Amino acid sequence: MGQATLTEKKQYRVLVCDDLAEEGLALFAKETALDVVVKTKLPLEELKKEVSQSDACIVRSGTQLTREVIESGSRLKVIGRAGVGLDNVDLEAASKKGIVVINTPGGNTISAAEHTFCLLMALARNIPLANDSLKSGKWERKKFTGVELMDKTLGVLGLGRIGSEVAKRGQAFGMRVVAYDPYLRAEKANEIGVELVSVDELVQRADFITLHMPLTAENKNLIGEKQFQKMKKTARIINCARGGLVDEQALAKAIAAGTIAGAALDVFEEEPPVKDHPLFKLPQVIVTPHLGASTEEAQIAVSVDVAQSVADYLLGRGVRNAVNVPAVDPEVLGQMRPYIGLAEKIGALQAQLIEGQILQVDIHYHGQVCKYETTPVTVAAIKGLLSPILAESVNYVNASFLARERGIKITESKSSDEHRYSNLIRVEVRTDRRSFVAAGTVFGREDVRIIRLDDFDVEAVPEGYILLIANRDVPGIVGQIGSLLGSNNVNIAGMTLGRDVPGGQARTLLKIDSAVPDKLLEEIKKAKNILDAKLIRL
Repeated sequence: MGQATLTEKKQYRVLVCDDLAEEGLALFAKETALDVVVKTKLPLEELKKEVSQSDACIVRSGTQLTREVIESGSRLKVIGRAGVGLDNVDLEAASKKGIVVINTPGGNTISAAEHTFCLLMALARNIPLANDSLKSGKWERKKFTGVELMDKTLGVLGLGRIGSEVAKRGQAFGMRVVAYDPYLRAEKANEIGVELVSVDELVQRADFITLHMPLTAENKNLIGEKQFQKMKKTARIINCARGGLVDEQALAKAIAAGTIAGAALDVFEEEPPVKDHPLFKLPQVIVTPHLGASTEEAQIAVSVDVAQSVADYLLGRGVRNAVNVPAVDPEVLGQMRPYIGLAEKIGALQAQLIEGQILQVDIHYHGQVCKYETTPVTVAAIKGLLSPILAESVNYVNASFLARERGIKITESKSSDEHRYSNLIRVEVRTDRRSFVAAGTVFGREDVRIIRLDDFDVEAVPEGYILLIANRDVPGIVGQIGSLLGSNNVNIAGMTLGRDVPGGQARTLLKIDSAVPDKLLEEIKKAKNILDAKLIRL
């Protein structure tokens, strides 16, 4: 991957494919070495032609940088996304071509927090209903009596950048703030005057509940029928994070039945939602079409951020907010790439295995990998660990900062002692419940493997779907699980197992071609001699 340097006077061509705020374009105009071309709404073939002639490409959400488009970029060095989401950029294709992909993770923080609080206040004072009533010619003061925020309890699910800003605004209105964030230590929460509690305690105590978490397999429908039953009848829910965190069907039923008082949603599981969505029929529900980042200030902020980041990279001033590569020398990066990829996979694996608050992460290196500066490898492991569990964008630049911000201690150690593997990366994640260990190695130049989980020797390729089963070491387990999977059309592509002692405990890893439905996973967990089962996605 070639980061550009100005050893000679040279023009770098920057293609802007979507509307960018004038402030961002003005920043480019100050750089004499950059030739900026704005061409929006290009048809595919013309887009490919323009990309092939450019050193950088900047998009918002409109232009689709597919594999086909990216592979046409023979000169392309960097892609800038003015925003957080990368659904319209083929990250894998860019990474394989050595193209840095940059986004702007902090540009919409304040806008999203303010929109959340706008919806919260609109709910509290029945503003949309009162507005419609008065405009229709009625004067119904008693009908729209609201509630004060003072002395109410605000429950924040996810205390990242946006969640923390919402918490500050709640405190400014005299609200008590409780929060659920399994990856934030209590002392960090105490510093900002927030009490950490469990999900169950939060939903029972809170008058207003707001979500600020990423959508993962583990927290899909985090707030559903069981949680609604535990809430106050006066409770109100706000979701400006991700559709799917709240079970929308269960929410509609809970509001219609009077189980809770109302809700405000800016995001939906399916966007745009269907016109006859059950929530649209309820007067106690406020909805907006994903406007969390839709402010003039946020649009300017992301435009300036992406322009500055792209200019800095092209002109050899370093890289920030890169989502796919750490900032290291390109030649060294080529040699380190397998270790970086392995470390990130180990981190992502640990994220799906751990339970409780993360206190410390210990990363040990053995053998050939010790020849390199291992900081980028450590950062990759932290990025893999935090990405599935934090609402904000985690990249190679901010991963260590986000860990420190949450009070997570990171340690590195190296050893050149003889070992049965020529290289080894061992990651131990310590939580308030116990320690979790995963280790991996690189065979040859590119062949990565997970070779240990806690006290069990295994061997698994860290990609796709893996069904991890904890079981007693008795005959018939593989056949038993294979029958359950086969009867549900889930194909086994590979298998490995390890045990502590004969007749003791074992870990069975099944590489499968598709996800295991929740119902089937529960059936496997209840099967004879099965201690636990988890579906891992890598």
